Amino acid sequence: MPPPSAPLEESPQPEPEQSEPEQPEPRRSPAKRRAILDAAVEVFCAQGYKRTSVDAIAAVAGVGKQTVYGHFGDKARLFLAAVDDARAAHEHPEPLADTGDPRADLTEAGERILDVALEPRVAALHRLTIAELPHHPELQRIWRAGSEPFLDDALAKYLKACGERGQLSVPDPNQAARQFAYLLITEARVATAYGTQPLAAPLRRAIAARAADLIARAYRP
Repeated sequence: MPPPSAPLEESPQPEPEQSEPEQPEPRRSPAKRRAILDAAVEVFCAQGYKRTSVDAIAAVAGVGKQTVYGHFGDKARLFLAAVDDARAAHEHPEPLADTGDPRADLTEAGERILDVALEPRVAALHRLTIAELPHHPELQRIWRAGSEPFLDDALAKYLKACGERGQLSVPDPNQAARQFAYLLITEARVATAYGTQPLAAPLRRAIAARAADLIARAYRP
């Protein structure tokens, strides 16, 4: 009989690799967000909403497409974020003047609102939105959710204070603030062909004064 074969030596098993601890997801870069918003305004205004692609915005911003999605979710939300950002860049941080004269205070506030509404980038994005609303139901929903006029909160607080002092009688300050802003913005947009023509300072002042007078008379005690 052949001699029994020597038992096979077990080859040493490699030790399981130690996986590196998971790194926390890096925080979204404010610089990249800024670059994406600036690129979005540039591309949307140049190409229109429908023809603009997230790829084109990413290329102008110098980031990857997934970075754009990570910050804003989709094209419609990016568009609305660009509109809000363009508005915010031109809003005035100072509180509304409260001199005790509602007509004068609302006139000054109205001029500030028009500065924002008619700023060229804001006006261009507004025109784009109006043109594309019938074709994009998702844009309609988002636009309605974010289309409140500028400075509503500050206006509402001011009108409420006027009511508390007996200068005006304002049952719903939020509604009155919206009415004032819509009066202003609508007349100014018609006067400027929706922001395509400049609004002379005297006419801007007159539009603000007329809206202020209407509100003061409508809500007089």
